[in-house]
Amino acid sequence: MVLRVLCRTFVCTIKAECSSSYRKSPLINCQRGQPLSSKPVWGSKKRQKYLEKFRTETMANPDIEGTLAPLRSSVKEQGDYVRDLKANQGSENELAKAVSELKLRKRLLEEKELELSKPAGNEFDRVKMEDLIKRRFFYDQSFSIYGGVTGLYDFGPMGCAIKANLLSAWRKFFILEEQMLEVDTSCVTPEPVLKASGHVDRFLDYMVKDVKTGDCFRVDHLIKASLEDALKDKKVSEDDKKEARETLGKIDALDKDGFATAVKRWKMKSPITGNDLSEPVEFNLMFGVSIGPTGLVRGFLRPETAQGIFVNFKRLLEFNQGKLPFACAQIGNAYRNEISPRSGLLRVREFTMAEIEHFVDPTNKDHPKFDNVKDLVLTLFSAPNQMDGVAAQKMPIGQAVESKLVANQTLGYFLSRVYLFLTKAGVDPSRIRFRQHLGNEMAHYACDCWDAELLTSYGWVECVGCADRSAYDLSQHSKATGISLIAEKPLQQPVTVDVVECVPNRAVMGKALKQDQKKVLDHLSSLPEADLLALDKELQSSGKSALNIGGAEISLTKEMLEIKKYQKTKHVEEFTPGVIEPSFGIGRIMYSIMEHTFRMREGDEQRTYFALPPLIAPFKCSVLPLSSNPEFQPFVKQLSKDLTQNDISHKIDDSAGSIGRRYARTDETAVPFGITIDFDTVNNKPTTVTLRDRDSMEQIRLPIEEVVPLIGSLVKGHATWKDAVEKFPKFTQQETIAKKE
Repeated sequence: MVLRVLCRTFVCTIKAECSSSYRKSPLINCQRGQPLSSKPVWGSKKRQKYLEKFRTETMANPDIEGTLAPLRSSVKEQGDYVRDLKANQGSENELAKAVSELKLRKRLLEEKELELSKPAGNEFDRVKMEDLIKRRFFYDQSFSIYGGVTGLYDFGPMGCAIKANLLSAWRKFFILEEQMLEVDTSCVTPEPVLKASGHVDRFLDYMVKDVKTGDCFRVDHLIKASLEDALKDKKVSEDDKKEARETLGKIDALDKDGFATAVKRWKMKSPITGNDLSEPVEFNLMFGVSIGPTGLVRGFLRPETAQGIFVNFKRLLEFNQGKLPFACAQIGNAYRNEISPRSGLLRVREFTMAEIEHFVDPTNKDHPKFDNVKDLVLTLFSAPNQMDGVAAQKMPIGQAVESKLVANQTLGYFLSRVYLFLTKAGVDPSRIRFRQHLGNEMAHYACDCWDAELLTSYGWVECVGCADRSAYDLSQHSKATGISLIAEKPLQQPVTVDVVECVPNRAVMGKALKQDQKKVLDHLSSLPEADLLALDKELQSSGKSALNIGGAEISLTKEMLEIKKYQKTKHVEEFTPGVIEPSFGIGRIMYSIMEHTFRMREGDEQRTYFALPPLIAPFKCSVLPLSSNPEFQPFVKQLSKDLTQNDISHKIDDSAGSIGRRYARTDETAVPFGITIDFDTVNNKPTTVTLRDRDSMEQIRLPIEEVVPLIGSLVKGHATWKDAVEKFPKFTQQETIAKKE
């Protein structure tokens, strides 16, 4: 039983995932690579909005709501219990167990919701989609001819173009439209930077190994999967279930010995082979590197791009003439040495991030453009909803901010902008929700945090994180370096303040302390006013004082420094800015878009394609001469030249084979429009060509000089295919040929 459950959840390679995994996600059962039950065709236009309507329909369907009601009640009961524990300051152990039980009940409710929401008939075939991805080389596992490396992927011509177009659209939508600054910082990061940010201490996990094959697994994931299944199993005794709940409740606090005890107690084996597992060992999720020829300077490949922005804050503020608010963005690769990468692009070791750090005055987080989006309706899965077992609710973002469900206008503005970008890029609007972090999930420094989650065959996948990080990052780096990372704002009225300042006599101090001088100066600069006053009192009374710095005692005399006390009139207020951070996982968004737009031709399931929007399609159109007749070539060259001059990427397909086969081939590479040159183009005046729409397979005939401007309008979103059909006559002959082929 334990082995079967673990096989659902943990895989180490793509091959293992498709061939030996028993993973059951809410939307697909994939056992040995074969779909087992009826699943929705996400591409079907009739079903694209079923999730959006589902929760409204359940309220009107007594049978469905009757099934969900006990689960909702169970979640609410546990949520109330968690609230009571927090209010009455219950023990950490009790609270951890209660939260773990709440998560389990929430998961059961969501799985049942998704199970009941799926329409009958038609399957989403992930195997077919992945076959198309691999066959047309959108992306594939890196170094595959050497056996491949798990969690690393190479993008082929199609995937590379989609990724570039997605990033270009992101840059225009956020950086250009919001007038953000942009930086490109180093991937190699010295250890002190990531020590200050908390990554060195926080990015640690324990893993276990298959003693025969060496396959590695995160031990906490392994234990959670096993114990959660035990809680669902009717054959497991109540005593064992009670013990499982206790272990789950304290799993985040377990050390190496605790993990080892749990693995032995529940007799866990390798989820791939069934072999024995090793003792847990500590594992740092960051890739370590040695900087320089001596190898003495330790560093890491960055786990996120944000720290490169924070350490450059002072220069960015100066570039922005000292004005707040302002935002800085960065696009680049990040690296996390995942123990068990899985689910394709969803959990990898090298990935592209697009991050924004929006710096604000902590006392004023209003946004000047919030009125532009306040009426936008978003699906919000708030923390109270999760605690009460209530479904996600649709709400105007203005109402959510006004009621303080979303902490402030700037955070609400970016949630709205994230939604608009995702839908513009091709994400199905009915499969987007914003889930608020629960109190136990949120970082201690965060004020509020929401994840944009996209529904895929793997379930709800976090693709964008939007967090109010307060002033934590700048404060940490300022504390670690002694560099003041602050901003200023004018005061309405000047104020007089008392100032306590340490003025060292560097000549005397250097002669007495030698190599310890810098250490002492750094320590003195970090002391608060009260400690400086106490030091001054001791120096004045006894003439000397002892400082304990890093475990070493260093003596100071009053000749080495002077503590000055005076008053100062301030005309500006200094403060550490807060940060609102939207962080995009580009690979996850790409995968979700591809799954949302995967289609199979009606009546011919072997013809598969991606209905990508023109905005991110790898090529915007194809140029297809009807045959290899030399008379077609001048028109092909002229069209190619005109398309290039108008910055419209295109692909010429004059290969052998019928026009129908070539249509199917360009469909597979997600080309939205196709220009066909035929004998009417050569023989008739005025010169005309046909233009084909990939999704509907409709064709229109139009003058050759109008086809490039029309495609430009379609790609930019200034016109729709419906507009084109209304303006130009339909053409059916070549479509008939295509169908026969």
